[in-house]
Amino acid sequence: MKNILNAGLVGLVLAFTSCKSPNYNAMLENTEPKLISNQFSFTEGPAADKAGNVYFTDQPNDKIYVWDWKTNKVSLFLDKTGRANGTYFDKNDNLITCSDNEGEIWKIGKDKSVEVLSKGFEGKRLNGPNDLWLDGNGGIYFTDPLYKRDYWQDFKVEIPEKNLYYRSKDGKISKLETFVQPNGIIGSVKLKKLYVSDIDAGKTYVYDILGDGKLSEKKLFCEMGSDGMTLDKDGNLYIIGDGVTVFNAKGEKVHHIKIPEDWTGNVTFGGEKNDILFITASKSVYTLQTKTKGLK
Repeated sequence: MKNILNAGLVGLVLAFTSCKSPNYNAMLENTEPKLISNQFSFTEGPAADKAGNVYFTDQPNDKIYVWDWKTNKVSLFLDKTGRANGTYFDKNDNLITCSDNEGEIWKIGKDKSVEVLSKGFEGKRLNGPNDLWLDGNGGIYFTDPLYKRDYWQDFKVEIPEKNLYYRSKDGKISKLETFVQPNGIIGSVKLKKLYVSDIDAGKTYVYDILGDGKLSEKKLFCEMGSDGMTLDKDGNLYIIGDGVTVFNAKGEKVHHIKIPEDWTGNVTFGGEKNDILFITASKSVYTLQTKTKGLK
């Protein structure tokens, strides 16, 4: 009787676990990533606007393109972008960009108007803002590694550290943390979490967001660095480099998406229902239909 009861309890536990931990693979359609275009030099910085269209950069060519989910076509949005890299949309559907040609943060309107939000830190030129995330209160978290570009003119290092910064809504910039080479960054207002990748250290960290520009001590999330990241509605973190690797909220690897390119640069969710994974990978961009949604 005891063995029968134990077996029954084990069965209940397994059933409960199965309900609480759905197979992540079931959240993806049985389709391969679809190539949308391969006309670029190096794609980066995808971000979806309120309509679900995804804007992304071709940094070597100093251009921003937009993918229209209705037509599944790509068109040029803006030439001369300050060599934009990472991007993110604010509440008013302005595109905020890491424009590293002069170490600046830009705000680009849908009418293509440009406002420079930041030119440096404490009177010194930033190394080259790489990726950013907006906290919903007008603040911007951004990474500032150092990747010396062959198109920079008369560049001199003025800040030897590679840092994570926060720009408040009133324009004040604060240094939050120093890394080996900080790169990808993503956060969630809902989860009150901020993820930062130290790509050269091969690690991704997570912070609790305590307030505007205020973070907890960082905790190791996983032993993998990333060039860009995104989150889905269940708190799964998508890390890129060798394709797209998905980690659950505990930092456990749950899935890998193969991309037929040497390097995958960045990823976001877009489309009408925010359920299409948009992937920038070297000279190409891809989409992948999923059964989950991006975390707003």
